[in-house]
Amino acid sequence: MKNNITDKIKCDALDALLKHLEEGVHIVDHTGITLVYNKQMGKLEGIIPKDIIGKPFLNVFEELTTESSTISAVLNTGKPIHDRVQHYQHKGKSITTINSTIPIINNSELIGAMEIAKDVTKVRQLADQVAELTNIIHQGDDEKSKLKNKSLHPYTFESIIGKNKKFLEAIKHAKVAAENSATVLIVGETGTGKELIAQSIHNASIRKNAPFIAQNCAAIPESLLEGILFGTVKGSFTGAVDRPGLFEQANGGTILLDEINSMGLNLQAKLLRVLQEGYIRRVGGEKDVLVDIKIIATINEAPEIAMMKGQIRKDLFYRLSVINVYLPELKDRIDDIEILIDFFVKKYSKKYSKDIWHVSEPVKERFRVYDWPGNIRELENVIQSMITLLGANEHIFTVSHLPKNLSRRKVRRHIEGISEMGLDSLLTEVEIEQIKLALDEAGGNITRAAKILKINRQTLQHKIKKFKINAK
Repeated sequence: MKNNITDKIKCDALDALLKHLEEGVHIVDHTGITLVYNKQMGKLEGIIPKDIIGKPFLNVFEELTTESSTISAVLNTGKPIHDRVQHYQHKGKSITTINSTIPIINNSELIGAMEIAKDVTKVRQLADQVAELTNIIHQGDDEKSKLKNKSLHPYTFESIIGKNKKFLEAIKHAKVAAENSATVLIVGETGTGKELIAQSIHNASIRKNAPFIAQNCAAIPESLLEGILFGTVKGSFTGAVDRPGLFEQANGGTILLDEINSMGLNLQAKLLRVLQEGYIRRVGGEKDVLVDIKIIATINEAPEIAMMKGQIRKDLFYRLSVINVYLPELKDRIDDIEILIDFFVKKYSKKYSKDIWHVSEPVKERFRVYDWPGNIRELENVIQSMITLLGANEHIFTVSHLPKNLSRRKVRRHIEGISEMGLDSLLTEVEIEQIKLALDEAGGNITRAAKILKINRQTLQHKIKKFKINAK
């Protein structure tokens, strides 16, 4: 009785798993008869599961052959296939999947195969469009092509603002990187301006009139990214065409590999060969193509941590980091906050035709104590949002215009400095700051400010006098 209950639980759990998986699952026996075909696979291929279960799968997919089918390959060889791109047509629908197909073995006998498919049709189409458009944009050496490349990637070192010492040190290293063809690794959290620095390096180098091509390594699955970077040869896989990859398109110029730690380790090994030998080979090709490119890579966490996690090969890291540029987080560039506020206010005031006179001191103070997890990108978005929401007759940014989340993390930065300040000084500073913010929100009204702080009016008056706070 107990065994029957256990078996039922296992069957129910398997059914539930197959129903809720995002991936398609197709299981066949050793003769190719479909045994399991979940709804997600049916949605992907436009087939009702009951129309294929119990039938030879090749009879349903007439476009597939024993040579082009990953299931047939596994049934014939008994060897698993991992992350294989498969492109095929079914009932006029173009389908691209990344398949992992494994043999099902029982007592050393092959009894079937299971395929797990992830639909990347839309990603493939977008990748093809990007590759084609990039090729069109960068082909040729005429002046029009050069001007177009500059307009797409306009940032230069003159575009960069800031006076923070750590930031200026990073800019100094970046300018050195522009003087030669050595590989560069830019390290910085999301939103710190890594691509801006990469474009500036390119535009300050002797390659400035050649292509600058950026590719986010986290945006596309590894199986497709390889073809985008290295190019493809017709027939290398079903649906493949002769197309140069981004390395060929960037020849003579610069390629930016953004978030290199998101690139699969197998593809990292191929990239390492490009760095070592200076040539690429298209997917499915036999011909080596020499390329002269400057490679800039970015990583959004400490390289040591990424290597410890196994996200980046050590040998690739050492090859990439001939010149390192470490960009500080915005919370470590507090002396740049006001400069950046002024810059973005002018930029978006002009864009949205708003007349901003100035930003109030309490707003600047909140900007200074907030920890900015999204860095400069978050600061820019906050200011843009504030400007778009500003009324036609409003000309001054006050605390009332701030997003609510800007007050949630304001104490954290002070706590980080506790060892230097001492507990008493820290608590006093936090208390003064909270009183000032409450008074600002209350428009200077002490009764309302006391309610915000959840203390009585007399206590607040005493603290205002004690800390010599200007209640106005």
